[in-house]
Amino acid sequence: MTTKETVTRSPVSSGNAHQFADFREHLSALESRDLLRRINRDVKIETEVHPLVRLQFLGLKENMRKGFLFENVSNVKGKKFDGSVAVGCLAASHEVYSIGMGCGPDEVEANWRNALANPVEPRMVQTGPVKDEIHKGSQLLEHGGLGEFPFPISTPGFDNAPYFTACGFVSKDPETGIPNIGNYRAQIKSPSRTGLFTGGDMVTHWEKCRKMGRDLEVAAVIGAVPVFSYAAVTKLPYGVSEYAVAGGLQGAPLDLVRCETVDLEVPATAEIVVEGVIKTDYLEPEGPFGESSGYVDPRTLSFAFEATCITHRKNPIVVSILSQFTPSESSKIKHRGMESVTLDHLRRKGFDSVIKVAHVEPLVNLRPYVVVQMKKKDDKEPWRVMEAVLNYRPEYGKILVCVDEDINPEEPMAVIWAICHRAQLQIDSKIMPGRQARGPMVYLREATDAKSLGDSDASLLIDATKKFDMPPVSLPTKEYMEHAIDLWKQMGLPELELSSPWFGYSLGFWPDELAEEAKLATNGDFYQTGEKLHSRKVELKEGESPRDARRAWTF
Repeated sequence: MTTKETVTRSPVSSGNAHQFADFREHLSALESRDLLRRINRDVKIETEVHPLVRLQFLGLKENMRKGFLFENVSNVKGKKFDGSVAVGCLAASHEVYSIGMGCGPDEVEANWRNALANPVEPRMVQTGPVKDEIHKGSQLLEHGGLGEFPFPISTPGFDNAPYFTACGFVSKDPETGIPNIGNYRAQIKSPSRTGLFTGGDMVTHWEKCRKMGRDLEVAAVIGAVPVFSYAAVTKLPYGVSEYAVAGGLQGAPLDLVRCETVDLEVPATAEIVVEGVIKTDYLEPEGPFGESSGYVDPRTLSFAFEATCITHRKNPIVVSILSQFTPSESSKIKHRGMESVTLDHLRRKGFDSVIKVAHVEPLVNLRPYVVVQMKKKDDKEPWRVMEAVLNYRPEYGKILVCVDEDINPEEPMAVIWAICHRAQLQIDSKIMPGRQARGPMVYLREATDAKSLGDSDASLLIDATKKFDMPPVSLPTKEYMEHAIDLWKQMGLPELELSSPWFGYSLGFWPDELAEEAKLATNGDFYQTGEKLHSRKVELKEGESPRDARRAWTF
């Protein structure tokens, strides 16, 4: 890290990625591209904020989704809040996500690969906007504590409190000092206390601190530059610094300042930072909360977080992620990062035949459905690849499918087509027991006496790649479809949204004779083919059925 300084820099562009000075500059970038809705009417944080944003995920196509900035917020008891609430501003769509990363939509995957290969360590600065106001000691509650800020309720009607949702919790391994940042839900229980539900790397830090007989110091960061959040939600290998990967994503170091009451460093331009400790001598019930599985988690025993200091910018922006039922902002914000780190893992294992790993929307946030696109070297390689995916993360791949390079792994119907017609399930599928269970069955087992549900699951592996040359895809070839598209446009017909496959192509079995016959047909000379086939007629023997004749006939 370099010499300390105060943050006054203007954003710069480095390589393919653009470096934002803060979250507010990201909002300006969204607005300049007509991807931000400013809501000026009074909106209630408990009952109206998330339902309004939810509607665009239920009723609009992805390319019409935008970020929402609520600039006039109050609670149901009539309290007006300074500052504002941002929802959907990190990942309402792939375009919004790419703007947050500072690159074009088509550059996101390459930017992730570069960041993983070339992380950029953060640098320390003396101070920054996150220190505009500092509340600690007696001042913490005098200013209202967490009640100073308009945290919305995510699933009104089911959730029992507002929660931190777009919050990166920073902690350190007490033995190595390497930081970890994870995005976890945290139920607000009082002006100075929250729950905290995590199954991430923070648990390892907590367990080490518990053995040492000390509490775990943490800092909850809200409203940092977008790449901070993108790194925080991605499942990086233990010991890899999310700060360094975030720096790699933006092509420049993140600027950090030291916390006031805990031995941690946090982004200098964040909107809000809540410092404190997680108790290691007890857990507390937490929930219910609408989860990304599409079901409500009724109640869970979770960590207890006690705030010791809050620092924030003037008129801070509370950033909230829309999670719960997919598609959601939560699914989109995890989408490309999760795919990229899994692909990176497979490449490091030597599988250069893998082209893409897809955590398919709207199922991406569930993680059980993973599709691997590959140009296999032999028929055993898909099984080796799928086993490597399962070994990477315990929650990955309840359904795991390998497909050929011509199958778009992000098109569910294309994947199902491959399963139906390129796999013989009695030999091309396996069930792998002993996998980590997730979702409502686990919620019920932990919250009720339904112990018979168990805490393990299984994975279904399907090799849907070709095992031999196959006939062509039964669509007009590319040249004719491209000509049809030109005609379509000339006639002023509605804009098309084509999905793969949208033209026919060979899959290996296409003899020259059949190719020539197809050419004759498009030239209008198909009678020649008819005469040829008539000359090859097969006389039926007495008592011979058409089925018998077909079985005996060779192409």
